[in-house]
Amino acid sequence: GGFVLLDGQSFIVKGTWERKPLEFGYDYWYQPYHNVLISTEWGAPKAFRSGFNPQHVADGLYGHHLNVMDWTTHELIKRIDLGPDGKLPLEIRFLHDPTATEGYVGCALSSTVFRFFRAPNGQWEAEKVISIPPKKVTGWAMDTMPGLITDILISLDDRYLYFSNWLHGDIRQYDITDRRNPKLVGQVFLGGSVCKGGSVKVTSDPELKSQPDPVYVKGQRLRGGPQMIQLSLDGKRLYVTTSLFAKWDDQFYPELAKEGCQMYILDVNNVTGGLSLNPNFLVDFGKEPQGPMLAHEVRYPGGDCSSDIWLAHTGVKNKM
Repeated sequence: GGFVLLDGQSFIVKGTWERKPLEFGYDYWYQPYHNVLISTEWGAPKAFRSGFNPQHVADGLYGHHLNVMDWTTHELIKRIDLGPDGKLPLEIRFLHDPTATEGYVGCALSSTVFRFFRAPNGQWEAEKVISIPPKKVTGWAMDTMPGLITDILISLDDRYLYFSNWLHGDIRQYDITDRRNPKLVGQVFLGGSVCKGGSVKVTSDPELKSQPDPVYVKGQRLRGGPQMIQLSLDGKRLYVTTSLFAKWDDQFYPELAKEGCQMYILDVNNVTGGLSLNPNFLVDFGKEPQGPMLAHEVRYPGGDCSSDIWLAHTGVKNKM
């Protein structure tokens, strides 16, 4: 669960970054201005590499903590226990403002978003600010289906938070101007496990009156559910891919292994909020020469909303 330290020029492995081993690892974000790195926890490789098994959660093989590290000494300062509402904290994002002492983390299995922050006493804490209710279903692996929040990001102006529900099949946009009270302003369904005509029947849903229809772009049905997301620098286009992890893809969306994943675009209203599927763009990784392929991360060569970290020095912001 630790970090591999690479030489910044040669990319030769130099060792591990942390002073002592961490129990679990996954994503991280650091703010040098505040001398802190915070990492998340997926689970034990022997658990997630074999596919998802609910018993492994009960056995303690999946995480529910945030690890607060000293950026200078590489030492663990604190583990924040997110409890039963914070199972599988995956993607973590500080606000882009380098002077900010807060951000958000998506907890996949609990389908919640926590706000983490530095309290007035200097301690790092966390509080739940968004919760996606599960759906009661038949014809699926369990009788309740979580949304499974697998990716989140924050727009460069720190106004909007976006995240994907890989199983429910929707992407949501929240106005986070009020940091403690995010407001849902955009949502669109893009496939997932509960579309009409499939084997899964929803018997109780606190959010929807009926199951969503399958979605088509350029004559092709969208396969799987929305997973990794990346926002254009102007905040007007959200790029989406559909593969999570090969073994989990096989388990929940076996068609991805046979036909490959896809990438598509959502057009974003970044003034008042709103999301809509762009009907003119689709990349089908099933048609690659050595396909089918499972595409995952989306990155801009010059930096983007989920990789840029800014420094504050004498009033000037510089990109790392």
